[in-house]
Amino acid sequence: MNFASVRIITDDVDRLVEFYEKVMGVSAERPAPVFAELVLPSWSLAIGHSQTAQLFGAGSVVGANNRTVIIEFRVDDVEAEYVRLKPFVDHWVKEPTTMPWGNRSMLFRDPDGNLLNLFEPVTEEAIKRFEGRH
Repeated sequence: MNFASVRIITDDVDRLVEFYEKVMGVSAERPAPVFAELVLPSWSLAIGHSQTAQLFGAGSVVGANNRTVIIEFRVDDVEAEYVRLKPFVDHWVKEPTTMPWGNRSMLFRDPDGNLLNLFEPVTEEAIKRFEGRH
């Protein structure tokens, strides 16, 4: 089994696509006006309009209503990413901080309120834990 993607449902696909293109540094593929994918080597972030929610079952997903999932990206340099993203991130939850499990993390919200964590393993144990992962 391979992890394929995370999908975010939103009322404003264009706004989220623009935000995630800046965060992820890749251009979105837009096979339909109501759907986009930002593809990385190991997984994809899909963004679908709330109009598509009915395809998954009535009431199964609601856009801009998430407070249980954190979308995480491992990066090479959290401090550099903080400087790069600071001009366009409106809602910072936590500026770069070293967590008890050895990652240096920064957390912020996308325009719909979804939580993102960009992190860098910094302790010897954390670095070892991520060896061989892509």
